[in-house]
Parts: sequence; structure tokens; C-alpha cells
Amino acid sequence: MIADGTIALPRLTEPGSFTALMHLYESNYLRLQWLLLDRLEALPPRQCSRAARDLPLYLEVLERSPYTTTLRLTYYFAEDGTQVADPDLTIRVYHDAGVAEAMACRWQHLHHALRQFDTAPGDELNRRWARNNMLNKWLEYCYDHGHRFRAAQGLAAAC
Repeated sequence: MIADGTIALPRLTEPGSFTALMHLYESNYLRLQWLLLDRLEALPPRQCSRAARDLPLYLEVLERSPYTTTLRLTYYFAEDGTQVADPDLTIRVYHDAGVAEAMACRWQHLHHALRQFDTAPGDELNRRWARNNMLNKWLEYCYDHGHRFRAAQGLAAAC
């Protein structure tokens, strides 16, 4: 595991607060960089990473602009003869700020281990905190299991 402890917290932050959420976005950005062996601009629109001890991990570039890139990161599970994406996260990377935010995810996860991250309607800060905390832990998990993405590796070649 690589630590992202280089993020200096200027003052104590309360978990679940807006300030802590911004620090979580910074951590998400660093952890996402662990998986991306090349710059986002060099990555093909869709690709897959295979790791010996995990399911194939799919990355899709949904949108590119000068200051942001929007990604989709997911696994696919077989469910009643169809492929179901779960977790299915839409991530926006803000290049100039060096942060990554989980913008959206499935409202109710199908896999039992992910259901703890479901949030009820209500406070937006809590929903963002839950989504981004889940992304943070998942990125660490993917890195620890050997997932990597690189420009030369397309979807067909990797999976």
C-alpha cells in the first residue's frame, strides 16, 4: 500500500465536514494517480485492467475538457444472465485543482458488501461524503490488488 499522507491538513478537520470532504477529494486524486501509469490525456476512451486476485476493472473516459476529465470506473457482475455494473462510479477529475470527486454512483448497490455506502435522501454533504469515502477506499483496494491503466493498453488487449 502507498500512503497518501503527504497531504498537510492546515487544522484539525471534523470527519464529514466540508473541509474534510475537500481533503478527501485531494486523496482521491492521489489514489487515482496510483492507478494511472500515464497522463489522463494519453489514455484511450475505454480500457480494462486485470489483476490476479480481483475482477477486471473497467475505466471509461466520458468527457475531456482543458480543466476536467470525467471517468466511469466499474466492475461487471453476472446477474440473471446480464452484466451489471457495480460499483458504478462517475468521477470528475479537476486537473488544475488536483482533486477528484465521485459525482454519482448507483443509488442502491447490488453487491452486499457495498450496501453500507448507500445513503438515504437528505443531506447532500453526507451523500458526497459517503460516495467519496467509498471511492477512496476502492481506489486503495484496486491499487493493492495490482490494477493499473496505461495508454498502450486498450479494452480489447487488456480483457
